[in-house]
Amino acid sequence: MALIEARQLTKTYTMGSSTVHALHGVSLDIEEGDFVAIMGASGSGKSTLMNILGCLDQPSAGEYRLAGEEVEAMAPDQLASIRNRRIGFVFQQFNLLPRTSALENVELPMVYAGVTAPQRRERALAALQRVGLGERWQHTPSELSGGQQQRVAIARALVNDPQLILADEPTGALDSKTSEDIMRLLQALNAQGMTVVIVTHESDIAAWARRRLVFRDGLIVEDVRQPGHAPNAPDVMPAANPVSVQEPQA
Repeated sequence: MALIEARQLTKTYTMGSSTVHALHGVSLDIEEGDFVAIMGASGSGKSTLMNILGCLDQPSAGEYRLAGEEVEAMAPDQLASIRNRRIGFVFQQFNLLPRTSALENVELPMVYAGVTAPQRRERALAALQRVGLGERWQHTPSELSGGQQQRVAIARALVNDPQLILADEPTGALDSKTSEDIMRLLQALNAQGMTVVIVTHESDIAAWARRRLVFRDGLIVEDVRQPGHAPNAPDVMPAANPVSVQEPQA
């Protein structure tokens, strides 16, 4: 079943007297449970497509359905709702609140979703355990490494149980060893059934995906199904080290 259905998406921007054509009639399907890497040079259209798929922007023309819902004509409040219900976002710079704990950062999407405080704590702790950071829930971003901050960001993306993870250059601010750890985590999530779409300019990062799309001048110029998995990648989520987690006080 296709989670993402896009037909003839176009996007144009007006900049002064100039018109920029970011997408030129892009059509694609992404199946539920797939792992897709989107590549391309700066200005190729890949980030524009990511913004549309993430309901952060709307196409100038064309059709986009996410889990059967017609997205292209939605009002802003409807777009916000579908983002919160169906999509988890992971960004290059983590986008964590600097003065709040890992737990509070992970709780944030649930605040917008109207989840009660006890449920928020329980689900946020479970999400942090899932990414191997259950014992670090009290730490602020400045007390965590870059890789740990990205794991917090992934836990935040998971906490509302989305159908889709959109990751924009998720390893761009990390060293090669930490990047590999993050990609193992994303691939393990995909092995559990999560649909994952990443934007990257690095071919070694794209190699972790099952499918690779390459953009040029607002068009898909390559669509390749990549056989197998990356070398030594796990088929299941790497287990967190057993820890004793103290529940936060109300």
